[in-house]
Amino acid sequence: MATNPKADPKASAALQKIAIPWDAPDAPRPDFFSIRPQLLDAGNTEEPLSVADHLWVKIKVYAKGGENKLHAHPHQDHSFIVLDGRARFHGPRGEERELGRNDGIMLPAGTYYWFETISEEPLVILRLGATTGDGHPDARTMDDGETKIRRGRADTFISDDVAYRDGAFYE
Repeated sequence: MATNPKADPKASAALQKIAIPWDAPDAPRPDFFSIRPQLLDAGNTEEPLSVADHLWVKIKVYAKGGENKLHAHPHQDHSFIVLDGRARFHGPRGEERELGRNDGIMLPAGTYYWFETISEEPLVILRLGATTGDGHPDARTMDDGETKIRRGRADTFISDDVAYRDGAFYE
């Protein structure tokens, strides 16, 4: 027979001692972010917006160029979503697709690709990545088979030739 906690003070006290999982000191918390990168006249930038153990979100801005060397991420599914500008994505077997505003591409772990900016205006891309196994999530395998860690998912990158556009932001 169930005890009515309102009628039984001992049962009520026991219920009050139950830990609420979201109140634990080490409980995960939501991470809110805004997307408002500064536009560029030269170079490129990459800024982490939010990083969790298995998923991360970055904003990338390219004045020109792109990721111009064929490569794959062997332990990471990832996706690019074009927010502004245009890009051309290339695969190793002649695959080619132009992406514009609100277009995206999903790249399962191990997919070889490269991309280039093809618009006059800066390319603004949202990049989402997720780990797929025990390998290093930031590993990058080049077309010659060499695997290296270029930079981490939580790292900010600013190219040496970056020139920010005064007062201009993606909004």
